[in-house]
Amino acid sequence: MRAIVFRIPFLLLLITLSGVTMAKQFNVLLFTKTVGWHHKSINAGVTAFEKMALNHHFSLDWQEDANLINDENLARFDVVVFLQTTGDVLNSTQQKALEKFIKSGKGFVGIHSAADTEYDWPWYGEMIGHRFVIHPVIQTAKLSVINRQFPGLEYFPDQLLWTEEWYEYGPALSDNLTYIMSVDESTYDPKADWGRVKGQGMGKFHPIAWFQKFDGGRAFYTGLGHMPATYENKNFIEHIFGGLYWAATGINTSQ
Repeated sequence: MRAIVFRIPFLLLLITLSGVTMAKQFNVLLFTKTVGWHHKSINAGVTAFEKMALNHHFSLDWQEDANLINDENLARFDVVVFLQTTGDVLNSTQQKALEKFIKSGKGFVGIHSAADTEYDWPWYGEMIGHRFVIHPVIQTAKLSVINRQFPGLEYFPDQLLWTEEWYEYGPALSDNLTYIMSVDESTYDPKADWGRVKGQGMGKFHPIAWFQKFDGGRAFYTGLGHMPATYENKNFIEHIFGGLYWAATGINTSQ
């Protein structure tokens, strides 16, 4: 009986230590609801995030049900990712829950068409930084890293050729944006004509990725990621993880 008495506390200690060792470093809600255009790259993006979660030891919950954007469920997470969302994906109650989440000090990551989401919600527009206006056909252009004081850019050269659906954005909706990537419009044709809307490009400065501290929390956005194959590109994956890590933790490893 004495041996059993001594073994039980030891087993409890092992179980406790095992739980501490296996705890994930942060929790991510990956949200992919679409009301407008549905990107074929969503599945590739989810697969990339699942691999990223394994490689970087964070927990990942992929959802398309906006009913899960509520106070109780969001309390489990450190960052919410809008991957290729489009249109009006949240009702007013869900919008308030996301606002409360960010104001509590949590993070947001927007990828590509996250800028084509929630046009009638001013708070979201300010958080995402710019809204999508139009895009030309997919083309190769010169992409530049313009600010290396942010994690995830270590694998990018200062300039490189990149093939993308280059979004043209409206004016900045926040004064706090720090831009980290831009595209050179002289290296592709930015003109687009959809009848109801036309685009001529953004001119000399065309931002593609940025971040900001916003309303008590953190927000990161990248316009890259239209094509499924992009989610197999190591540079892009590291770029996404850098933004995700910063949004989830507030830690800037480049400083």
